Amino acid sequence: MTPRFALAPALFMALVMVPIYWLIAISLQDARSLGTSFTLIPANPTLANFRFILTEPDWYLGYLNALIYVLINVVISVGVALPAAYAFSRFRFPGRRALFFSLLMFRMMVPAILLVPFVQIFSALDLIDTHIAVALAHCFFSVPIAIWILEGFISGVPVEVDESARADGHSTWSFFRRILLPMIAPGVATAAFFCFMFSWVEFLLSNALTTIDAKPFGGIMSRVGGVLSAHVPLLAAAGVLGLVPGVLLAILLRRHLAQGFSLGRVS
Repeated sequence: MTPRFALAPALFMALVMVPIYWLIAISLQDARSLGTSFTLIPANPTLANFRFILTEPDWYLGYLNALIYVLINVVISVGVALPAAYAFSRFRFPGRRALFFSLLMFRMMVPAILLVPFVQIFSALDLIDTHIAVALAHCFFSVPIAIWILEGFISGVPVEVDESARADGHSTWSFFRRILLPMIAPGVATAAFFCFMFSWVEFLLSNALTTIDAKPFGGIMSRVGGVLSAHVPLLAAAGVLGLVPGVLLAILLRRHLAQGFSLGRVS
């Protein structure tokens, strides 16, 4: 790559980091100083906004609630997608390709379309304001993309591996746990990452399906933003903390994600 073209990704990253840096700079100021002037480098930076969020139950419980239903969504989505992707990859049955491509319709659907049905269904089941309600609603959108990702990786594993495992006496569970999963670990990490990020950033369903006990931090931000719109630094600090889980996950899974994004395929 020539130096001229090497500048393109650096320039893009710089542009992407501008709003993030702006968010961090605002979060390190108090409302009074921000109201008078704003500087790119805060003159008197403070962590008071972060301390308030991490010590106020309404705030830190919002992050905990979001983390709980996100993890439930990831476990269910990947757990359901694995056998489904294996079936699509290994078996030939009527309507296989039509069903496989129809999964994209669910993933491309706007969550707002299903807001009313979800609210009515979970109200009838008495699951409103529970973590499982939000997780199941998110699974509706996470499972299809997980199936697509995992099917590509499973198809990359030779069928002879399955036959050798059966010849060696492996059960289905043993084959998945000891042989298949280690071979498609980058695909599992990639699918889990996409499921995690969709559920973590989704706001409409999670806010509508919760009231108090399971309310995520996004709902708390919208409520505080409407009542306390002058306290922008507090909302900026909440936004910075909202970036942390995704960044940490990307760092922890960086090797698997790099392999997953480069080797995965969809047949």
